[in-house]
Amino acid sequence: MAAQMAVNSGASLWGPLKELWETVDGAVLRRQPESVHLLDLQLKKHKPHFLSLFKNPPKSAEQREKVRKASTEGIAIQGQQGSRLLPEQLLTEAFILSDLFDIGELAALELLLAGEQQQPYFPGLTRGLVAVLLYWDGKLCMANSLRTLIQSRQGKTFTLDLSGELVALTTRFTDELMSQGLTKRILTLVSEISVTREFERLQKERGLGNEKHRKEVADLIKECRQALADSLFSWTCQSPLSKDDTLALIGHLETVTAQADGSLDSVNLALVMALLYCLDVSFIEQGTEDRDDLLQALPLLTERQYVSAVHSRLMDSQPWKLPGLQAVCRLAWALSLRVLSQLPQGSALVEFTEADEALADQALLGDVFLFMKEGMLGCESFSQEEFYIRRVHSLITDFLALMPMKVKQLRNRADEDARLVHMSLQMDSELPSSLRKDLDHLMILIGEFYSKDPFGLELGLEFWCPTESLQHTSLQGSYLGMALQRPPHKQVVLSKFVRQMGDLLPSTLYISYLRMLKGLANGPQCAHYCFSLLKTNGAAHSDNIQGVSGSPVSWEHFFHSLMLYHENLRRDLPNPDSAHYRHPPLRGITQREMEGLTSFLQLLTTIITWSENARLALCEHPQWTPVVVMLGLLQCSVPPVLKAELLHCLAAFGKSPEIAASLWQSLEYTQILQTVRAPGQRQAAGIEVELNEIESSCEEYPLTRSFCHLISTLVEGSLPVNLGAGLRVPGFQPYLNFLRDSVFLPFPTRAYRRPAEKWEVADSVLEVFHKLLRDYEPQPSDFVQEIVELQGEQVPAHKPPGHSIMFHLLNDSPMLALCLSLLEEGVRQLDTYAPFPGKKHLESAVLHCLCLLDLALQKEAVFMDLLRESQASLLVSPLEQLLQGVSPQTRRADHIVNIARYLYHSSSNPEAAFQSAKILRRIANYPNIQIRLVGDFTHDQAVSHKLMAGFVECLDNEDAEEGTEKDDIDSQKKVARIRHETQIHILNLLITSLELKAPNLALYLLGYEVKKPVSSTNLQDPGVLGCPRSCLHAILSRLQRGTEKRSGPALTQQAPHLAELCYQVIYQLCACPDTSGPTMRYLRTSQDFLFSHLQHLPFILPSNQIAALSQMSWLMKTAAIELRVTSLNRQRSHTQRLVSLLLDDQPHAQHADGESGMEDETRSVSGFLHFDTVSKVRRKLLSVLDAIDFSQDMPELLQLDFFERTQIEQVISNCEHVNEQGHTVCNVKLLHRVLVAEVNALQGMAAIGQRPLLMEEVNSILQQVVERNRVRRSLSAKRHALQSWRSLVETLLTACPADLIPADERQLIIRDLLLDLHDKVLSEDAAGELMPIVAGAVFTLTAHLSQSVLSEQQQGVGLEASSGFASIANSALHLILRKLLDFILSTGGGYQRLRAHLYGSLLYYLQIAQKPEEPDTLQTGKAMWERLTAPEDGFSKLQRENLAIIESYGKALMEVVCRDACDGHEISRMLAMAVLDRILSIDRQNQWLLYICNSGYLRSLVESLRQDDVALQSLLTPQPPLLKPLYIFESKMALLTRVAKTGQGAVELLRCGLVAQLMECQVFDMVPDSDAHRVMRDPSGFIPSPMDRYRQILLPTLRLFQVILTSTSINHQQGAAQVLQWLIVHADTIQSLLRCQELSMGALQELSLLTGIISKTALPGALEMGGEVNSAALMEFQGHINRFQRLCLSLLGRLAGSERDRLLKQAEISAPGDSAERREEMEVAMQQVCANIMEYCQALLLQSSAQAQFSICLFSPSGSEPAGRDGARTDLSSTVPSMAYSRVPSLGLVLYLLKNSAADFFRFHQSHRQSLGKLQSLDQLPPEELKELCQGLVSGPGGVEKISSVQRSLLAKRRLVQLINNRAKLLALCSYVIETCLFVLWRHLEYYLLHCIPTDPKDSLLPGSTLYRSRLADDSFGGLQASGGRGLSLSRVSQQDLDLLKSDMAAGFGEALQRKLLEVEGLYSQVRSRYTFIQALVRRIRGLLRQPKS
Repeated sequence: MAAQMAVNSGASLWGPLKELWETVDGAVLRRQPESVHLLDLQLKKHKPHFLSLFKNPPKSAEQREKVRKASTEGIAIQGQQGSRLLPEQLLTEAFILSDLFDIGELAALELLLAGEQQQPYFPGLTRGLVAVLLYWDGKLCMANSLRTLIQSRQGKTFTLDLSGELVALTTRFTDELMSQGLTKRILTLVSEISVTREFERLQKERGLGNEKHRKEVADLIKECRQALADSLFSWTCQSPLSKDDTLALIGHLETVTAQADGSLDSVNLALVMALLYCLDVSFIEQGTEDRDDLLQALPLLTERQYVSAVHSRLMDSQPWKLPGLQAVCRLAWALSLRVLSQLPQGSALVEFTEADEALADQALLGDVFLFMKEGMLGCESFSQEEFYIRRVHSLITDFLALMPMKVKQLRNRADEDARLVHMSLQMDSELPSSLRKDLDHLMILIGEFYSKDPFGLELGLEFWCPTESLQHTSLQGSYLGMALQRPPHKQVVLSKFVRQMGDLLPSTLYISYLRMLKGLANGPQCAHYCFSLLKTNGAAHSDNIQGVSGSPVSWEHFFHSLMLYHENLRRDLPNPDSAHYRHPPLRGITQREMEGLTSFLQLLTTIITWSENARLALCEHPQWTPVVVMLGLLQCSVPPVLKAELLHCLAAFGKSPEIAASLWQSLEYTQILQTVRAPGQRQAAGIEVELNEIESSCEEYPLTRSFCHLISTLVEGSLPVNLGAGLRVPGFQPYLNFLRDSVFLPFPTRAYRRPAEKWEVADSVLEVFHKLLRDYEPQPSDFVQEIVELQGEQVPAHKPPGHSIMFHLLNDSPMLALCLSLLEEGVRQLDTYAPFPGKKHLESAVLHCLCLLDLALQKEAVFMDLLRESQASLLVSPLEQLLQGVSPQTRRADHIVNIARYLYHSSSNPEAAFQSAKILRRIANYPNIQIRLVGDFTHDQAVSHKLMAGFVECLDNEDAEEGTEKDDIDSQKKVARIRHETQIHILNLLITSLELKAPNLALYLLGYEVKKPVSSTNLQDPGVLGCPRSCLHAILSRLQRGTEKRSGPALTQQAPHLAELCYQVIYQLCACPDTSGPTMRYLRTSQDFLFSHLQHLPFILPSNQIAALSQMSWLMKTAAIELRVTSLNRQRSHTQRLVSLLLDDQPHAQHADGESGMEDETRSVSGFLHFDTVSKVRRKLLSVLDAIDFSQDMPELLQLDFFERTQIEQVISNCEHVNEQGHTVCNVKLLHRVLVAEVNALQGMAAIGQRPLLMEEVNSILQQVVERNRVRRSLSAKRHALQSWRSLVETLLTACPADLIPADERQLIIRDLLLDLHDKVLSEDAAGELMPIVAGAVFTLTAHLSQSVLSEQQQGVGLEASSGFASIANSALHLILRKLLDFILSTGGGYQRLRAHLYGSLLYYLQIAQKPEEPDTLQTGKAMWERLTAPEDGFSKLQRENLAIIESYGKALMEVVCRDACDGHEISRMLAMAVLDRILSIDRQNQWLLYICNSGYLRSLVESLRQDDVALQSLLTPQPPLLKPLYIFESKMALLTRVAKTGQGAVELLRCGLVAQLMECQVFDMVPDSDAHRVMRDPSGFIPSPMDRYRQILLPTLRLFQVILTSTSINHQQGAAQVLQWLIVHADTIQSLLRCQELSMGALQELSLLTGIISKTALPGALEMGGEVNSAALMEFQGHINRFQRLCLSLLGRLAGSERDRLLKQAEISAPGDSAERREEMEVAMQQVCANIMEYCQALLLQSSAQAQFSICLFSPSGSEPAGRDGARTDLSSTVPSMAYSRVPSLGLVLYLLKNSAADFFRFHQSHRQSLGKLQSLDQLPPEELKELCQGLVSGPGGVEKISSVQRSLLAKRRLVQLINNRAKLLALCSYVIETCLFVLWRHLEYYLLHCIPTDPKDSLLPGSTLYRSRLADDSFGGLQASGGRGLSLSRVSQQDLDLLKSDMAAGFGEALQRKLLEVEGLYSQVRSRYTFIQALVRRIRGLLRQPKS
């Protein structure tokens, strides 16, 4: 033993016992599945504890020693490694505890450790005090378990309907306990344990804490005793005790004493009832099927010794401590013997059964009935146990039925006594002493017993024989009737008893008999029978001579007497103090008469309360007129008590609305409350006087209370508006004023003889206020001052009473102050935890106050709005501000704190806590109050802890259950529902507050920092670092319960709505930036919250689908945040766990117990793509998607017969509002009110007849609306769930590190998700509201699929695989494409925005089959043939198949896409155009192109360009309105460019008049001034500058022209002419662009495109094509063309010459970050411009003439080069000698360009080779280089650091391919420039050196030569001659020039250059197969330059 002395930190005296109780409770009471097995284990484990019930582990020296050493050597703790040192203080406490409870030292230590652990649950207590609670709680768990196990047995009294297996188990176990002496142990414990004794011991050792702790300990001890006694009682209910046990029980009862008031306490009552059940044989008569078995087991019949032992013990003359108790036992035994004697088995027991009479006599001598009434019924717990009531009922009825002679004796004795009394009264002698009142007691007992019926059993029915039904049957039927309906013998006997007792009733028994009847009339049927009895009693004697003295117990007699009293007393009224009475005998009302009247009125009240028929019959009786008589009596001088009874009786009459209306009028008429003062009357009269003078001086207030009760009943029905009309201002106001000013406001200051009455008065008056305010709806008319005429005067009318109460509550009125002080008083009283008189009524009054405040807060908004609109002169303040006022009692602003303190008492006062939570929630909506509230709540540390504990206690409460108002019949269910709604309100309070700025209530309640920044909070488990248990802990512990089991979190099933709100609070905490950090950390580390909950998704709740969806939504949204956060913080393991939980389709190891089998069968169609589905389970994400049902049953249209449908729909939409969750719902109550008002407004007989039908239709409308609301809620829940699902999926794919999900797996996941989504959304009944979300999800998924496939290819995997070129099979891709197209088509005409998503998806999808960019290695080894016969690669195969699928959809798809491209929403238009563009690009058959052209869509697109013009012009203003038109225009241009790429398309575009449309666009002429707009730049850089915007319009247009020019090569001239016309129309703009000063990147792009177009169009030949143009226009055209030529050549001078280096440098300086990119782009653009201009020159030369001698000359014969590279920043012209033709560029420029291009070529070639080398050895590159390569593609400074290595190498590869291809482009341009330069050089040199005749001055007069030259000059330099006098510019070539040219050229075109050029050809051109072009030209030029001078 010593070896295993480890301490159990859960405390062996508490933890395991708690577990035991939970198991027993779960198995027996909650009937959890699979619980029998667990129960079996627990019972085996705890059997010793049951056998030695409540025995504590003994102390031992060894243990003491071990504990003593724990502070130095440490002690081992179970479940923890190593030993732990404990502080000295703890050990001292352990020894104290061990002595205190006499338990083992180790057990004491364990209790303390457990106390320390549980401390957060008990704020304000030390661990020692908690240990005391735990000790007793452990005992209670034990006792409760025992009781529940015994209750689960099968037996003779009740059954719990449990499974046979469970009952067998518990029966076996409890039998064994019983056989081991359980009864004696229980009896010993019950007598040993007593609260006072325990408290004395605890007090000595300071083991008691505050009041709450004392109460809790006392309650636990009491409950322990009770549970033990109940165990014994439950046993005897089901099975008999053995002889010894029965005797022990009797022995115990002999010593029992009563409490101070003479009643038994509940424990002893249970034991008495146990004995009564032991002696019970009445069940034998019931004749159930197992009767024989039960008889066999009954020792009364089978064991003679048992009977003899019990008999002799009860016959024993030794008196017990309570003789009454002895009498009860004897009576019970006597009755049992009487039953036995009538049984066949009873003959053996004759010797005992004969004694039954004697026993009964002894019992009667012991005043048995008196004791039953006082000792048993007097005990509170008696009426709370149904089987006590049933047993006592059987005892009473058995006595009356089985011992009729005894009853007769009692009656005779009573008659005798009555005579004696009568005589002694007449002779004025002493009353005889020998009077026995047994019959009296019996009647009073019956009256008392049946007047309470908490379970609605209506046992009193046994006393009434249903005689009516037999009297009305026909003769034949009477036989049957008799046979069937003959009441049982017992019932006949009992009813006879009731009737006979009433016959010739002696006056002494009169009151008792009435009381008995009152009890027996309790219940709807009983009341009816009793009413009939009193009616027939009167009728039978009505022929009597006196006519009065019929049976004294009849209506006739009663009402007759009342009328007589009224007559006599009314006569007294005029002069009550006169000495001469006309009726001397009637001296007022004697005490005896008063008691009689009171009893009668109570009986009357009971009957009419229960029976409406009786109420109406009596009220309408013409002779009796009870209401009038009673009101009359009220005016007479009768004692207040009697008046109170009269008012109660009137209140009962007032329950019928028909009577209530007339009752109001009578009340007003009789002026019970004086509402009209007579002119000369000095003092008030009526009830006010009684209250102030009589009741106050008596200090008792029965009349006032009953008046309040009457008013309360009457206002429920209706408020008479015109009450008192004609005599005073009509209305209820005087009554309200009296209740408020005379009853409510003075109530605290009055004196009360009975302290409880104070609270009764408050309760009764507040109830009226509550009802009035509850039924008040503010109306505009309430705020208009109406005037009534009264006796000729105009006086203001009264407002409705609710309005008046509202007004008082919205002002700092005495009424509000009193309500608030009452709340403060209430909470102060509750905090004492002590019982006090009137506690129940105080609680009720407090509840009414809270309800008043809540109603006022609820109605105040409407009230204030109406008040504002009416502009009335009322002043009111919002209640929430008044509540912040200072309380006069405490001088602190603590009203709201007081209200919140009621939450702390939720266990004892659930309703007050509920109202308190409701009020706080309403106040929480005001942000300005929240901050103050946090201050008030945290101001005082003790209060703050208490408040927090209150909120936590409410949330922690396990007894809460969701339910509806209908469940409220059962009080337990009602309380459970109220607790649940309290929790809902608290959570809603948290949710509302969290949306406000900090500090707010939610942060305080959830345990965040309120005084420091919220984000600095460090959340801990409760108790750690002194952290109290907060609402967050409560929410989490509720949610976590059950997560470890397979069934999942229990709360989601038990309280779905509550769980949904809990998840929402947690989501809000995670989503709010301030709270997110601390919350996520806490959830992740100490709770592992998300994983444990996500693994149970999806939650399926067939009963409440909406709540289940909402729970999942919040949970998934939280998971998405968690994934994002953990990914950002690089907490890979966390992310990995969640990702695999959500996405794995392999079953998890922990669920390997055969769970996966079921899920296999539910796999979807997508399984067929993979054959290994056997081991697969459904991915968690997919099963969540399955749980969202896309179909939604819509309610069908209303079928109406009376109402007009359109009007009804209008009314319904008027009643709609947006509720807290943001759903638009219809307010059903409001609608009901409107419709009922409509029905009531109908007049005429027809309407009255139709009323039931109309109401039925109203009902059907309301049901329809309720259904509509449900559908809306359901749809929005589905939308929300789908949205959350989507965000979770998107987070998984985008935010999580890519390498967590390998590419192949990722593609399969996306495939599954896409296919499932499509399957669901394409099903027939999918709701349209869900489509947009699905489309969005499809878009993201397709984007990721495409990205994944592309990245996989970049890594170069899978290209060789045969199934396709990616991990995802082509068949799957095709399936996805088909579904996508189906989805597009299924959306039909509507849903255009939705289709935008789908077009995006389609684009991403088609991108998959696009070939990635490949490096241009300049090696074109393959011959054409090889290319043609090569097998098709994966890309083109997939592309071909895609196209086939798209074409299979035919015209339908084309129609949808084209229609969207042409009109509609901008984004969908752009995307539709993009889709068209994409499909046209892969459509080799041109089917789509044909469709677009033939169906007119193309023409409409082209013609829409004109409309775009205006919008585009507005874009060029400095601050554009919207950029939409720009994007649309760009999309259009891209599409048209795509169309133009085929010859057919280009021709079609020209035919549609594309160029003509663009000619009319004026936007091209609106070039913005670039400097003016620098100021207006958008700082973010998102909105481009006006110049950039202009370029975005111009460049696409120019590109389109270029493509058209390229495509229309055959009809080239037609296109060229049109484009040239466009150039000329916009000539000014274009020339200004060509002259551009600032050569920025954009300008260069413009120039490269412009020069490209000009080089193809601005040719002299272009004009001839233009058709018949008149000569003037031709001249103008020619002029434009010449200007274009000249500008182009001057541009060449700038770019080939000195500007070039300067520009490149400038680019580096302006944007150092991306200089490499920029520089490359600039280089390409410049080279392109040069190439275009050189091409232009070449075209001009070739077009002018085929031979050099007739060619035109473009360059002047000067060979000097422009200034070299050494950076002389001078313009080109400055380096050329200033000759006359200096404006014409020289040939030297061409040579310079040639040299530069050759040099550039080698530079580019070198770089190209290097990059290629790097690309091939990418793996070996050092990381620095990789980083450098990535730099260009990653934005942001630290961008490169963050990306993974795989990503880095992919980026580097992409960058290298970009570089290589860039260089390849530059090389092509360079080589082209070299070739054209050589050609131009050769052409010019040939002309100058061979054909040019130099003009020396002397030749100038030769006519021939001049003629010849002039033609040449005109032609050749036409291109360069501007208007003006430069016609001769080049005709002046002197010989000197030519010589100079030749020498310069020879110098420039040296050997080195020639070698270089040939090398270029070798390196590049030969590969491109243009063999020796350069070589030939070089050779020719060399030849020309070497020629000798001629």
